[in-house]
Amino acid sequence: MFIDANSIVINEINMGQYLVSAKFGYHKLFGKDFGRNLLGSNSGTFIGIFPKLTLQFRKLTREEVEYLAPTLDSAFQLTTYYDPELKRMNTISTYSSDWVLENKNIINENHKNEGFEWSVISNNRR
Repeated sequence: MFIDANSIVINEINMGQYLVSAKFGYHKLFGKDFGRNLLGSNSGTFIGIFPKLTLQFRKLTREEVEYLAPTLDSAFQLTTYYDPELKRMNTISTYSSDWVLENKNIINENHKNEGFEWSVISNNRR
């Protein structure tokens, strides 16, 4: 299995049906002692790689937003995704970014909100 619409599950919700795209980042974190010396060499502490999934949601209906809001608002999530280094589905504890709804047609109550971006970031290194 590789990355597809059904490979992202957050708090037991399959996110694939709500997304238009997803970015899978593997961000390196270094300690505050990290940097270059006068000779130009790097030195310092490498803390680890922290996976980050950035999800681009499609336009959602009111009912879909209401269903997803508790997960989007939660301070921590349980996130399952395909990890290419591990070559398998992996479940991690994550925290998340803020989310913002925008409605460019506020007069029409039946109009869906614009799509938005939301990220989950691993609490622990991979």
